[in-house]
Amino acid sequence: MKVSTKGQYALRVMLDFAEHVNDGYIRLREVADRQGISKTYLEQIMVLLNKADFFNTVRGYQGGYQLNRPASAYTVGDILRITEGSIEPVEPQDFSAASDRRIGVMAQDVWSGLGKVMTDYLDALTLQDILDAHRDDGAWDFVI
Repeated sequence: MKVSTKGQYALRVMLDFAEHVNDGYIRLREVADRQGISKTYLEQIMVLLNKADFFNTVRGYQGGYQLNRPASAYTVGDILRITEGSIEPVEPQDFSAASDRRIGVMAQDVWSGLGKVMTDYLDALTLQDILDAHRDDGAWDFVI
């Protein structure tokens, strides 16, 4: 499975919102600037994430976006399914025309097993898990 830039950016955007959860409603321009993503492309990603009910939104001067749930409620698997459509490593094949369907089925079992491992990992990994794993990254960053 190759994750597109849309999927990669969606994860970064979700992590950004999770990291700034106490900042209230956040404007897309702020996220775009912090992440180095064009605001236009970010808006396309937000349409997908917002359709999945990931955000509360408020329009207007004080408006912006805010996560709908705690960071522990969003999995990487959910984010990638929304942006990528599927997280399976290969598309299932039809072996009805193959002279030796048994070999095709055996090979497909390998891809199915890989898909299960990937799905189990991505569905168990939450935004909070990622934030917690990198919580101390800035511990030595002193500003004078």
